[in-house]
Amino acid sequence: MKNEPIYNRVANSPLITIDLKEYRPKESRFFFDLKDILDESKLIREKNVRQFIKEHDWNKYLNQYVAVGCSLDIVLPSWTKLIICAAIKPYAKKVIIGDLEQLEISIFDEIINNFDFNKYLNKPVIIKGCTDTYIPDSAYGLLINKLQQFAKKISYGEACSSVPLWSSNK
Repeated sequence: MKNEPIYNRVANSPLITIDLKEYRPKESRFFFDLKDILDESKLIREKNVRQFIKEHDWNKYLNQYVAVGCSLDIVLPSWTKLIICAAIKPYAKKVIIGDLEQLEISIFDEIINNFDFNKYLNKPVIIKGCTDTYIPDSAYGLLINKLQQFAKKISYGEACSSVPLWSSNK
């Protein structure tokens, strides 16, 4: 048996790995539940909302991602969500109308849409899977759609056991 050097074929390959976990912002996510500003009869009154806005400590949303919605199955005037969004925006990193799932989707849409995909031009790319951090499925879908315009080949998983997803005909 010869003493030949051991080469790490994965490290020496042109394969580029994208791990969306690395791009997930660390800032907290918060659901602002409009049910907390309803009166006892489950009604919303503009006067009460404006008073709430004056008295509420908005600093707790500083640099956070915030979704504004209502956990109760009731119809609220559209202005209710809008006025709360307007009050939170000067403090928060991002505010959306919706739930925490929609917030996470919005965050990843923005991140992926700001990627520089030119570095993946004609390269084999693997999208890392199996993470303990929540990444919306839609983020992977958007990433694949964008990558197909640049990459030579796209796989999912780990370099040692990936699933081929797409290959260009170039």
